[in-house]
Amino acid sequence: EYPYTAQDGTCQYSKSKATTTGASNYAFVTANSTNQLKSALVNSPVSVLIEADQDVFQFYSSGVIKTGCGANLDHAVLAVGYHKVGAIEAFIVKNSWGTDWGEDGYVNIWSNSAQNGGTGVCGILSQP
Repeated sequence: EYPYTAQDGTCQYSKSKATTTGASNYAFVTANSTNQLKSALVNSPVSVLIEADQDVFQFYSSGVIKTGCGANLDHAVLAVGYHKVGAIEAFIVKNSWGTDWGEDGYVNIWSNSAQNGGTGVCGILSQP
């Protein structure tokens, strides 16, 4: 396991511990479709790309990201579900920066597909 430490590390690969795996199920999710991403999330997490280089994402601590980032995709994350935060429906996204970032390693991103020309907030709908 490689926890996020904000510094360079070394690979701990051990050939004797290596295993193989495969995908037993998958689904195609059409880009720019909130409904298709939500449908896919009912069955399993979905890997998505987002723009994460903006302050609103970098320094996220709670709430819902609704604006402040575009769709210049630069970071892979895992959408794990969706829910309502007050009156706003948001995707629940797991980041890879450890539990000290965001809400125990997660961020809520507004599921409004009208943002960024249809690609969603932070481009979350661009390439599911």
